[in-house]
Amino acid sequence: MNILGIGAHPDDLELLCAGTLACYSQDGHEVFMCHLCDGNKGSMVYSSKELAKIRRREAIESAKLIGAKSIWGGMSDGEVVLDLESRIKVIDVIRQANPDVVITHHPNDYHSDHINTSRLVFEAVYLSNLKLWKTNYPASNKLPFLYYMDTLAGVNFVSMEYVNITNTIDIKIKMMLKMQSQLGWLKEMHDCDAAEFIKTVARFRGFQAGVLYAEAFAQQKMYPQGLTKRILP
Repeated sequence: MNILGIGAHPDDLELLCAGTLACYSQDGHEVFMCHLCDGNKGSMVYSSKELAKIRRREAIESAKLIGAKSIWGGMSDGEVVLDLESRIKVIDVIRQANPDVVITHHPNDYHSDHINTSRLVFEAVYLSNLKLWKTNYPASNKLPFLYYMDTLAGVNFVSMEYVNITNTIDIKIKMMLKMQSQLGWLKEMHDCDAAEFIKTVARFRGFQAGVLYAEAFAQQKMYPQGLTKRILP
């Protein structure tokens, strides 16, 4: 299968679903990681232009750890809005990956970029499959299943499925640690140690799932899709 993760910022996928993406990769599936924003606002050290270049390099290096392809959405932080131009950009992201499964933010997450990314992906998954929607890429040939990843710290999230990431928790942390420009920012802004945060949330979800470490997901149920088998790892 082709698996596509779409996060708002560089580090969102790494924090919230990289363990699952690593599982998919280890099972032989092709993985794509898209960050819609260039991450150009999250620093007290760099200019926006400098930061965007740094975070692009970090995202590519992080994706390489699991053999994933990194896709850039080209939006600025804080500028993910619900308009036609943004919808078309997300359609093109999906068409590049031609995915069987799409994973993105939950609609109830804490950041407006996260919330709007979630909505744009919901709008685009169906439209990406329509040949008469003309964009820069040809229409995908399948309607992907859509899953929402956990929110930050699990706030306002009800889990429907879990993925055991006990064997991929270390690679998930390594992927996050590639985001060097964000580690200090997270500590200063949110008093958050990224590696500790990842392990704490994964251990809590693992406790719920009966394993050591887990990630939580909710499937977007919608017509005309039905699913009688598990497609998460």
